[in-house]
Amino acid sequence: MTTREEERLGESRDRTAHWKRWGPYLSERAWGTVREDYSPGGTAWDYVPHDGSGSLPRASELGDSLRRLHAALAEFAGELESLVSIQRWLERLLDELQPAPWLSSVDIESLRASLYELTPRVFDSSQPAQALHGDAGIGNLLRTDKGLLWNDLEDVCTGPIAWDVAGLVGSARARGQSDAFVEEILDAYGGPQLNELSDFIAADELYVTIWQSYDAQRRWRERSVG
Repeated sequence: MTTREEERLGESRDRTAHWKRWGPYLSERAWGTVREDYSPGGTAWDYVPHDGSGSLPRASELGDSLRRLHAALAEFAGELESLVSIQRWLERLLDELQPAPWLSSVDIESLRASLYELTPRVFDSSQPAQALHGDAGIGNLLRTDKGLLWNDLEDVCTGPIAWDVAGLVGSARARGQSDAFVEEILDAYGGPQLNELSDFIAADELYVTIWQSYDAQRRWRERSVG
């Protein structure tokens, strides 16, 4: 018989419920041992005093904030899914994609081939693993009186730290930041070098492309039905 814990883990993998949105999944024995999100709509950031102007943090702040997050997460001794869980989620999104005016069947198969090619080097990498944010983009940072605060831990998992670092690099580039800005992020983090992140940056770009393609198709279908 399936336990409620197993049901929750399944719902999280299938993205039908967001049990990890505000932190790593907790077993029944651990509920109440960490601060949880009690906001009515699951928008905890509305209840954290922060600068909502959207101003870009300095590169040194970004690198240092991720370094400190990883130092804290390295002490987490609980059980988390591996980065492979994100790869499997991307596979499911690809399975649901259909040819559209902006996305051909050849495009979809190309995305799938890229995912398979990157899986052993990124998602199933043999590099040392630890607890990660999982979606370490600049948009998941709040500027508070005490400094930058990471939120939206829905994709927390275990894997190489390069996954989070590449996500931060990709997020900075998406905002038009230069290679010099990126290098400053990496310096503040304490490595790795940009050329050591090539596979992880490619995987992060693929992650964004697959998700955006899926989301665009979902919105298109909703408009068609409406």
